[in-house]
Amino acid sequence: MQIKPAHAFFAPALLAVALALGACGKQDNKDQQQQQQKPAEVGVVTVQPRTVTLTDELPGRTSAFRIAEVRPQVSGILLKRSFTEGADVKAGQQLYQIDPRTYEANVNSAKASLAQAQATLASNRLKAQRYGALVKEQAISKQEADDALSMQRQNEAQVESARAALRNAEINLAYTKVAAPIAGRIGRSMMTEGALVTADQTTALTSITQLDPIYVDVTQSATDLLRLRRELDSGQLQKVQGENAAEVKLMLEDGSAYSRSGKLKFAEVSVDQGTGSVTIRAEFPNPDKLLLPGMFVRAQLQSGVRQNAILVPQQGVTRDQKGKPTAMVVNGEGKVELRELVTERALGADWLVSKGIKAGDKVITEGLQKVKPGASVTAKPAGNVASAEQQPAGQGQ
Repeated sequence: MQIKPAHAFFAPALLAVALALGACGKQDNKDQQQQQQKPAEVGVVTVQPRTVTLTDELPGRTSAFRIAEVRPQVSGILLKRSFTEGADVKAGQQLYQIDPRTYEANVNSAKASLAQAQATLASNRLKAQRYGALVKEQAISKQEADDALSMQRQNEAQVESARAALRNAEINLAYTKVAAPIAGRIGRSMMTEGALVTADQTTALTSITQLDPIYVDVTQSATDLLRLRRELDSGQLQKVQGENAAEVKLMLEDGSAYSRSGKLKFAEVSVDQGTGSVTIRAEFPNPDKLLLPGMFVRAQLQSGVRQNAILVPQQGVTRDQKGKPTAMVVNGEGKVELRELVTERALGADWLVSKGIKAGDKVITEGLQKVKPGASVTAKPAGNVASAEQQPAGQGQ
C-alpha cells in the first residue's frame, strides 16, 4: 500500500479557495468603480432676490430720563425724614422737614410790618385827599398839598415792599418742607435727623431718578455712518418708511431681548475725537423698572431697505486657506463650480452677498464634503435650509 503526502490532499483545496477570493475581489472592485462613476447627490438652494430690511446692532448704555439732586433752599436743623430709601416718590411729595420756627416768626413779623404800612397809607391817603380840597379853596399852599400826595405815594411803595417781604418769608417757610421736584425712584439719604443743613451747601440731601421712560445711548462709528449715507444717496438702500421707521429693538446684558420697542430720538451733531464715533439716543418705555441706568445693552437700529438682495445660506459658505468666503455652485451642465464671494454682513441664517452669486444660481448646502470643483453631481432641493418664504426678515449685525 502506497501512502501519499499530506500536502497532496490540501493543495487542490487551497487553490480552490484562492480562486474564489480572487473572483470576489474583482467583483468588489467592479462595484466600487460603478459607484465612483455614479454622480454624487447634493442638496442645493436656488438663490432668488429678496427685499430685506437691514439693521445695525450697536453697543450702548442706558441713562436716566431725569435725575434731580435734592438740596436745601434754607438753613436749619433737619427734624424728620419722610420717605423710604429706594422707594418711588411723587412730584411734590415731602421728603424732609427743616425746623420751621425761625421762619414762622419771620412770617409773623412780615405780616405785622405789612399791617403797619397799610395803616400809615390809609391815614396819609385821607390827608392827601383833604389837602387836595383845601388847596382849591386856597386855604393851604399848593406845596403842602404836593407834600401830602408825595407822602401817600411813599406809603404805597412801603406797602408793596412789606407785601414782598411777607411773600419772601412765606416762601422760606415753605422751603422748610423739602419736596420732591420730580417723580421717580429716590436714592439713599445723605443726611440724618439732627443734621444742620445750609442753603449753600454742596452736598445733596438725596437724589431722585426717573426711570420711565429711559434713554439708551448707543455709539456708531463715523465710518459706518458715512457708508450708510452714501448707500442711501446712491440708491443702494432705501429709507424705512411708515410708523416703524424709527423703531429700535434692544438686547440685554444676558442676551435676552427686551420686550418693548423704543423710538429713535436724535443723533449728536459732532464726532467724538477720542473714539471717532457718533452718539445716537433712543427712548424706551420702562414701566417695570427692568432697565436701570448704566446697564450695557445692544440696540438694533433699522438702517434701510435693500431691494433685490442676494442671500446665501450660511451652510453653503465656507472659507478658503486665505480666509476668503467661497461657495460651491451647480452650473447648467450639472457640474460643480467654486465661487469666491464678497459678503457684506450676516442676516439671520444667511450671508448678504454682493459679488460671486447671482439670481438663479444653485448653491450647494448639503453634501459639500462629497464633491469638488469640476465633479458631476445630481442636485435636489436642500433639506437643511428653510425656504425663503419661511425665513424671517433679514437683520444686519
